[in-house]
Amino acid sequence: MRITTTLVKVLEVFLVDPAAERYGLDIMHATGCPSGTIYPILIRLQSAGWLQSHWEEIDPVLVGRPARRWYRLTPHGVQSARVELAAYRQRRAPRRGAVKPRPTWES
Repeated sequence: MRITTTLVKVLEVFLVDPAAERYGLDIMHATGCPSGTIYPILIRLQSAGWLQSHWEEIDPVLVGRPARRWYRLTPHGVQSARVELAAYRQRRAPRRGAVKPRPTWES
């Protein structure tokens, strides 16, 4: 699976409490990403077996809102997310002894 910055944000939301169920709007608020970005990622994660989902069983009229689709990491998803996030962070970490380039405006 290709690990993008947005995917990292989504996985981090789930890993705050791996057993917790989350719904799309909750994930959108936590990541700051729009629905057109979040839902394709959720579908991809579900297709890969990292997430499971279900519709909540409510009466939308009685509750005053539509039913939510809840997502939760699978055991495989928890393990895979942790491995992939660790690898992502390692790739993004500055190398020891590396010199940071100075911005051009400082020259």
